Amino acid sequence: MADYKKILVVRLSSLGDVLLATPLLKELKKVYPNTEIDFLVKPQFIEAVQTNENLNSVYELAHNKNNKVLIQTLLKNKYDIIIDLQNNFRSRSLTSKLGVKCLRFKKPTLKKFLLVHFKWNLYKEIKLIPQMYFETLPEIIFNNQLPELNLSKDIIPSVKPGDKFIGFAPGAKHFTKMYPLEYYIELGRRFNEEDYTVLLFGGKADKDICHKIHSSIPNSIDLSTEDNLLQIAADMKECRIVVCNDSGLMHTAVAADTPVAAIFGSTVKEFGFFPYSTNSLIIENAGLKCRPCSHIGKSKCPQKHFNCMLELTPDIVFKEIKEFMYSL
Repeated sequence: MADYKKILVVRLSSLGDVLLATPLLKELKKVYPNTEIDFLVKPQFIEAVQTNENLNSVYELAHNKNNKVLIQTLLKNKYDIIIDLQNNFRSRSLTSKLGVKCLRFKKPTLKKFLLVHFKWNLYKEIKLIPQMYFETLPEIIFNNQLPELNLSKDIIPSVKPGDKFIGFAPGAKHFTKMYPLEYYIELGRRFNEEDYTVLLFGGKADKDICHKIHSSIPNSIDLSTEDNLLQIAADMKECRIVVCNDSGLMHTAVAADTPVAAIFGSTVKEFGFFPYSTNSLIIENAGLKCRPCSHIGKSKCPQKHFNCMLELTPDIVFKEIKEFMYSL
């Protein structure tokens, strides 16, 4: 086994991908306890790793800015190896300037392309993204380690513990990954009738949808923030379950060790971004031949019917979630 003194891990974006890198960080520190591990990430996702106890330093790669100072700093650190979990043009361009051996995450690009565009499923097994990250270093063993967020005791939940809270994280970056707003409202009313209080989670981009849902569900509480990820995680811990889309906040709920019910529309489990906690449920319209239409989501339904979500009525989702909650 190699003797590394300093390792740089690169995962620039997005929120879910960065959180899914944390199991590897934990195992790296376990295997190499005396090694300094640094992390490079975009500023908007730094909260996902800035309190990670397995890291020595976290560096930000600014967007559309001159990163000469950053590169000089990284050069001075004299890393023994770089683990590039992003493996795109930008990460390759930056890491090539450091003159250090670099191991890169192997993306199943062809398999994704064939599944999306021709519905040819060449995935012999469904692998989690963290599992694929671990394969970058053969000496590191993946044992279903969960993503984690280290919350300080200074972060106080926004609600008093003990009440019957159901969390909703209704946002997503792309339309085809979003369970319809009116369905979330109806689902929230159903839980409200059973004396649950709905807590709404989201960042800046989700404030509008959180406000609309809040205004339509009695006694709900809008906890959307200015992208305060650690506060969101602390508040998710107070929930019996978090209902969400295939999004970064889905992985945040898993990292907060809260049961998750994830509603999948245009994306599928084969891409590896599903919640893999034993306390998780995936709700999907599995019989549709048009799924998946994208591996990241689209701005509109290519088939113009959006049946991947619209056929998952609030009655269906409510029933599945209630049955799942009884099993917890």
